[in-house]
Amino acid sequence: MSKSGEIVIDDLAQPRLTPAIEAARAGPPGFDEEMGVDQVLSRAVDLTGGLDDFGEETGFRERLGIVLQALAEDRGLTRGGRITIIDHAIRVMANRLRIEHLVKRNPEILDIQIDRPIFIAGLPRSGTTHLVNWLARDERLRSLTLWESEEPVPSGPPPAPGAPDPRALRSAEMWGHFEAMLPHMAAMHGMDAASIHEDNELLYMDVNSYNWEWQARIPRWTDHYFAHDRTISYRYEKKVLQVLTWQRGPNRWLLKSPQHMENLAAIRSVFPDAAMIITHRDPVAVIRSLTTMLSYSDRIRRDPVDPPGLASLWIGRIERLLRACIEQRAAWPADQSADLLFHDYMADQERVMRQVYDLAGLPLTADAERALLAYLNENPRNRHGRVIYDLEGVFGVDTAALRERFAFYYERFPVKWED
Repeated sequence: MSKSGEIVIDDLAQPRLTPAIEAARAGPPGFDEEMGVDQVLSRAVDLTGGLDDFGEETGFRERLGIVLQALAEDRGLTRGGRITIIDHAIRVMANRLRIEHLVKRNPEILDIQIDRPIFIAGLPRSGTTHLVNWLARDERLRSLTLWESEEPVPSGPPPAPGAPDPRALRSAEMWGHFEAMLPHMAAMHGMDAASIHEDNELLYMDVNSYNWEWQARIPRWTDHYFAHDRTISYRYEKKVLQVLTWQRGPNRWLLKSPQHMENLAAIRSVFPDAAMIITHRDPVAVIRSLTTMLSYSDRIRRDPVDPPGLASLWIGRIERLLRACIEQRAAWPADQSADLLFHDYMADQERVMRQVYDLAGLPLTADAERALLAYLNENPRNRHGRVIYDLEGVFGVDTAALRERFAFYYERFPVKWED
């Protein structure tokens, strides 16, 4: 990083590979990277000591089959990249087994009310992570830590009083290793195990999360995802929220994911008393940042990394997300939703804080306000450095043509262009 705090990643197209990255690309020996659905589910059963009830058939087996088929078609993945995704599939299926086992033993869980949740939706790189971590300082709201999203139900006995949760330690170790390989990631999207994370991890357990797309180029899966209603998976998420609330309250949730932006109607159906906050940012600025972040981490999972191919893929993906958002925006009435323009949000965050609290019908107490303002002081923008992006040079994108492509979005939401 330069003295000015600027970070220039000059090897996106031809990455310099450390021994740790080379090892991650190769993946662990003896792992079958060509598993099918039955093998993944069998490994999950083994991982949970023989639990075998995956719960209601919501179509997750079919979706898992599509993911694995699309994964096999992505020939640019390294062996390690492919194994990482299959290992995620095993993990989330094991989580599903543990959730069903817990609910079966404690059926009162399904009677828990999820009270007027606050959903945050918005493009990746549009301030949603900052917003959810900021509002989570209010202890009256229940939020989802990264480590909890990865393992919602413990796999072993609870820790001794005052001892750290083993799940948190596992998450911190894994992400510490990841950020050691990619030291500039913290400046773009740090993965602190204790930070507040996206609830699309809960949709992961119903195999209906766009997390898969962040790790591979799987258009077959994306097409299947858009061709099917996702309401059933948000019903599954509600069940997981009930489990998490049973383990630790309160029952008023603060949730966020870019994926919510393309599922506004489904969320409204399942959580009719929720508040929906949608952040909006210039999609060119979003793509400029997003492609750099993904290309930087692609050095672990792709060979070659192909930045132009990545940009083409995500320009199309962001367009589909934005068109779905506009199509479904009317599902939310004005007294339960708000659109936050990124440039206004960044210019006056205290005003946004009061707007959100008014919309949610949550009194802004003196204690909550102090905690929220303290977070802003502790977390200034670009505190890990400012990454310099080159969408035109590295990724070969014509930004003028890109703005024309997104004219439909600029016409609907007057975001400020960011050059």
